[in-house]
Amino acid sequence: MHRTSAALARIKPSPTIAVSQKARALKAAGRDIISLGAGEPDFDTPDNIKEAAIRAVREGRTKYTDVDGMPELKDAIIAKFARENGLTYGRNQINVSSGGKAVICFALLATVDAGDEVVIPAPYWVSYPDMVQLAGGTPVFVQTTPADAYKMRPEALEAAITPRTRWVILNSPSNPSGAGYTRAEIRAFADVLLRHPHVLVLTDDMYEHLVFDGFRFATIAQVEPRLYDRTLTMNGLSKAYCMTGWRVGYAGGPEWLIKGMQSIISQSTSNPCSIAQWAGVEALNGPQDFIARNNAVFAARRDLVVERLNRAPGLVCPTPEGAFYVYPSCAGAIGRRAPSGAVIANDEDFARELLESEGVAVVHGAAFGTSPAFRISYATATEVLEDACARIERFCAALA
Repeated sequence: MHRTSAALARIKPSPTIAVSQKARALKAAGRDIISLGAGEPDFDTPDNIKEAAIRAVREGRTKYTDVDGMPELKDAIIAKFARENGLTYGRNQINVSSGGKAVICFALLATVDAGDEVVIPAPYWVSYPDMVQLAGGTPVFVQTTPADAYKMRPEALEAAITPRTRWVILNSPSNPSGAGYTRAEIRAFADVLLRHPHVLVLTDDMYEHLVFDGFRFATIAQVEPRLYDRTLTMNGLSKAYCMTGWRVGYAGGPEWLIKGMQSIISQSTSNPCSIAQWAGVEALNGPQDFIARNNAVFAARRDLVVERLNRAPGLVCPTPEGAFYVYPSCAGAIGRRAPSGAVIANDEDFARELLESEGVAVVHGAAFGTSPAFRISYATATEVLEDACARIERFCAALA
């Protein structure tokens, strides 16, 4: 009898990818579907970045590079960390991988053994727990609430740490809630972590530049230099630079960790695409003004979606500081009867009935560890969002 590995049994497919695939299948079958599941900017990659890639192809820069990133891209990343975060790294402290997801996965595989715990605030990006379990570790969740704007409190972080804790994962602004931690809030986390020197810190800064209303981004190694030697500061080009398909993620961290990740990469993916790396050099070193222009559009979309969802009976939608997601509570819809006649028992039911009734695809909150809620990505055209919100309002008003 053939079988798959025990490691495979510990993980499940990504729910966000599953929602997008289901929406595409329904569209292909002729349904009028609005998909708000994917975390992908609808803006095109800037022309200067595309031209850098084309130039790399024409100049024959299509060979293997160093497995964890070519020197030119590492130098651009080093300059970015110094310029924007006040962090100083050498090339031997930089990792470049095929997307931010790969960076996190390699870091966990390089450090986590059976019995190790990884503290994860909830709601969380869907891949964190599964990557911890793939590495053989145990995710430990810290629940947050809409009343706290889905932000973890320092005392809750302290309570979650045990002698078996290997990592704490911090994500600000957050996927799925969009919540951003202020410098003072990060300072409070740093004070907790200084009391637990055995704990490593993985900070997922993928949405660093996608912030609104004057919010000032800060990352923990910048706020507390004493944590520098045990922090992996992860970032990437997917979101702010509209380069989701290019698959370039990067991180700065202690040399011993970067070297361990390099060993895993050398026996798995090897180097990220050389052409995407040259595009990454241009992205980080080239003009940055388009980010502010894109953010102005995202902020207007956020305001539209938050205002419209808060009109819908049974929904409560906090206003997030960043990213391009909202995470409304649908507690007021639980126990109600959908137009199909089915009773909505949980947020998965809510998302399924919304899709069937109104053709709007969202990701249910249980996938992110905090219910009853759902995630909407507003990284799509404003007129599409207006249509989607009208459908959601209509669906909620029809609940009996």
